Amino acid sequence: MMGGPGSGYGYGMSGSGWLGGLLMWGFGLLVVIGLVLLVIWAIRSSSGHGHAVGEPGASAPVGHDEAVVIAKRRLANGEITAEQYAEIMKALGS
Repeated sequence: MMGGPGSGYGYGMSGSGWLGGLLMWGFGLLVVIGLVLLVIWAIRSSSGHGHAVGEPGASAPVGHDEAVVIAKRRLANGEITAEQYAEIMKALGS
């Protein structure tokens, strides 16, 4: 009974061996791409780049209206004088 079904290593694998090899190659490619993306992400996050506006950690540019509100709040809290407030408004063009 030598050579029959179930005798020997890999019997029945010859028909689907190419599929397994293709899947292993594809998985390896995905791992390499993932590692490259991880390195790029690590470099960008350590240098402070790559933040979109609205993301945590991103410093969104302060708009004109928001600057006016901040200046008014600082004047109301006594953090700046009326003269400093006037200078800020002049610099903002308001």
